Amino acid sequence: MPHTIGDLLQQAGTILVDSDSATLDAQILLAHSWQKDRSFLHAWPHRTVPADIEREFLTLVERRRQHEPIAYIMGKKEFWSLSLQVNAHVLIPRPETELLVEHALAVLPAKRKLSVADIGTGSGAIALAIAHERPHCAITACDISAGALDTARANAKALHISDVRFVQSDLFTKLGDLAFDLIASNPPYVKQQDSHLAALRFEPGLALRAGADGLRVIEKLIAQAPAHLNKQGWMILEHGYDQKTDVCKLLEQGGFSRIESYRDLAGHWRGVIAQLP
Repeated sequence: MPHTIGDLLQQAGTILVDSDSATLDAQILLAHSWQKDRSFLHAWPHRTVPADIEREFLTLVERRRQHEPIAYIMGKKEFWSLSLQVNAHVLIPRPETELLVEHALAVLPAKRKLSVADIGTGSGAIALAIAHERPHCAITACDISAGALDTARANAKALHISDVRFVQSDLFTKLGDLAFDLIASNPPYVKQQDSHLAALRFEPGLALRAGADGLRVIEKLIAQAPAHLNKQGWMILEHGYDQKTDVCKLLEQGGFSRIESYRDLAGHWRGVIAQLP
């Protein structure tokens, strides 16, 4: 028996009872399955849904019932007004990382051709956002994961951004003696036993976990960065909500100055910007 838009949205709402956004989730997934706007669903609640669309929709609803993030189900996420492909190889870009981009742009004059490295680029979110705003800059994006780099390259191609160089590298190991005016990174910083990992089980552990204290990768990044920064070069890092003191101390020990922390939209300390003298 055919079902209407209203019927299916109501059915999905009962299936997604554990979701805090069940109604919105259902609308997004039905609009995605049918390649329609959500406004179409609101305008035509009594419209019959084709059987093949209904089957696809209910399959996606079941994935969401198992708490798979909407971004992975749809295969895309908006970041800095850019539509990015996302999949199991990359973290889902988050609003707090847009703050990192804001700080990067603040130290990258619009007309100067400076060099930028995005270490651990994942989907390419940071590198591509900066490339979009500062097309004169030379940008290198690297990641240890080949799957992540494939995703980042696909995003660059879809966005018609052709001047970003992608390198498979564990931090700086494959960058030789290259030096940059800005190094930006959203590295792994979650503690190995952090209780939040259960809710992040669909995202790649390689991009999340960083040892018992969550600082293993950040320590290496800060230790290696000075050899790859030009004089008065900048470094911007995202970190965990409780890591501000430790990260600032590591930067001081690494010879950085003008160390300034910034908060995310929830008021948590989320990142730091520092300059090499």
